[in-house]
Amino acid sequence: MHALAKTLIATCALAAATVHAAFPDRPITIVVPYAPGGAADAVARLVATHMGPKLGTSVIVENRAGASGTIGVSSVAKAPADGYTMLYDATPYSINPHLFARMPYAANALQPLSLVLQAPNVLIVPANSPLKNVGDLIAKAKAQPGKLNFASGGSGTVQRLASELFRQQLKLDMVHVPYKSGGPAIADVIGGQVDFMFSTVAASQSLVAGGKLRALAVSSPERSPRLPDVPTVAETVIPGYEVFEWNGMFLPAGTPPAVAGKLQQAVVEVLKEEAVQQRLADIGAKPVGSTAAEFASFLAKEDAKWGEVVRKGGIKLD
Repeated sequence: MHALAKTLIATCALAAATVHAAFPDRPITIVVPYAPGGAADAVARLVATHMGPKLGTSVIVENRAGASGTIGVSSVAKAPADGYTMLYDATPYSINPHLFARMPYAANALQPLSLVLQAPNVLIVPANSPLKNVGDLIAKAKAQPGKLNFASGGSGTVQRLASELFRQQLKLDMVHVPYKSGGPAIADVIGGQVDFMFSTVAASQSLVAGGKLRALAVSSPERSPRLPDVPTVAETVIPGYEVFEWNGMFLPAGTPPAVAGKLQQAVVEVLKEEAVQQRLADIGAKPVGSTAAEFASFLAKEDAKWGEVVRKGGIKLD
């Protein structure tokens, strides 16, 4: 190779290494594709607050809500792959591609960084419901096909798909009642207008403790530390049943490995902090902090699971 060419290559490599070593030298933005005040937004802000000192820069959370999260995701997919724009998303990331006829970004436009947390759902009924356990619910559904109804915060939500997976695997005939969000859905379960729903532990735990709801089962493979006396769906009626609300972080595809590695390490370190772990435990969530490869494997399984549920259930957006 010509000496000048070798010199140019070496110079470029050194310049790239210097840029990556200096990262970050300005604020980082984490895009949350949902409205302020929600669960994902709250945790994203918690993570951002603790990431800043580890990276030596400020980490800002920006909400870009709309179209079930796809607007915010699309903005990150089109951002420069330099590590200064990150995506903090949740389970709808794996559901939306099966609900929308066309996505506004390519399937490979983002690269996984780290799974942040997993949180189970809990199957709830009114406190005065005659359904004392999951067996009672199944027996009533089989005895009265099409009579039992279940609520959710919308057709594309984990709440809906958790119930749909439950219904499909037990071959039950039940009616879905969609709401605009989880709050009104829970209110109507409390009031007895709806028979049951799968809700988050964070939204339901205090209502269960306060005697307004009864918890019949949780959707994780193991029991929730926040509801230790409530059995899992897997241990009672459907072995292997597993549904999580998850949060994770992504980068635009093509982000340099050194930059991505620095960000992934910061996320993992944040999730090891006692204060962060306690905040997540308070909302019934388990911190994870995975490698990018582990997160990619998890996403592949989520995609396959929810794709099948949506197809079999003929689920459409409200």
